[in-house]
Amino acid sequence: MSLALRAWSQKLLTMENDSPISYSAVGSGIGLVFPGQGSQSVGMGRELYDAHPVARKAYEDAGQILGYDVAALCFKGPPERLNLTEHTQPALLTASVAALRVLELAVHPAGLRPVAVAGHSLGEYTALVAAGGLTFGAAVSLVQKRGRYMAEAVPAESGLVAAMLGLSSEAVQEVCREASRVGVVAPANWNCPGQVVIAGEKPAVEKAIELAKAKGCRKAIPLPVSVPVHTPLMQAAADRLAVDVAATNWSDLTVPLVNNADAKPLRHAVEVTASLIRQLPSPVRWEESVRVMRGLGVRTFVEVGPGSVLTGLVKRIVPEAETLNVHDPKSLEATLKTLSVTRGA
Repeated sequence: MSLALRAWSQKLLTMENDSPISYSAVGSGIGLVFPGQGSQSVGMGRELYDAHPVARKAYEDAGQILGYDVAALCFKGPPERLNLTEHTQPALLTASVAALRVLELAVHPAGLRPVAVAGHSLGEYTALVAAGGLTFGAAVSLVQKRGRYMAEAVPAESGLVAAMLGLSSEAVQEVCREASRVGVVAPANWNCPGQVVIAGEKPAVEKAIELAKAKGCRKAIPLPVSVPVHTPLMQAAADRLAVDVAATNWSDLTVPLVNNADAKPLRHAVEVTASLIRQLPSPVRWEESVRVMRGLGVRTFVEVGPGSVLTGLVKRIVPEAETLNVHDPKSLEATLKTLSVTRGA
């Protein structure tokens, strides 16, 4: 890390931690996207944590709010605990916000104003932090409850989530309709052409996988998500979450959020809160969302947070767009170089 960047990192610790850095007009054509469950892994965020005090501060703040060592969970696991939804959600949000804070710091004071932001499922909450809709502390508390409500909405180990590759959207809908005779199963994430995630009750999802293979599905991959999110099975969780969303302080957004439930750009807090409740029992319209961001003028998509799942999806959806990501010091440097951001105090 350069001396100038280190100096800015120390300076930021004296600033209001929960306030998003004010963006300037530099960086027209950039969209920020944030990963959701499935992108977590033991060790995520460790290098940024070691290199940047502002990243460490995010983990420390999250730990104080949640009452356990979030950094230890992210860096040491075990995987079985990290992959439990009520732990995954605040851990992944924290790792993503830590990466966001480092990126914000690196481009400040030159500035970076995204055209729009979006997040995949859980990542929508990180996107809202980036857009100034709610504070990091409020987001950590909210997603912990969200994860717990989701886990409690269905009996343990009764659900299953799987990514289906190589089938058309119509074929996926057909196999889900046929498998629904066994139980609840539905498309959960419309990720990109040829990739749809389905979720529901385990026997029904297994039946859908069997039917999909008979129709030529190239591969069906179980995902490390412990509950069948974005299906009607999550309505009870959504009803509980609505109470906490209503009790949270929200602000209108500084940049548009393209939401999961409708793939529409939102700016007002009242629209955002209603959208978050619809999000849980509704499929994530990610392919649509990326196309909407492209239509808004996004030319460069920067994935901020662990992994590069969204980077791969964006490339499949809009191949002409430039894709970057920030999840460790190496990817940060590459992103800064590509964006031609001048770092200096």
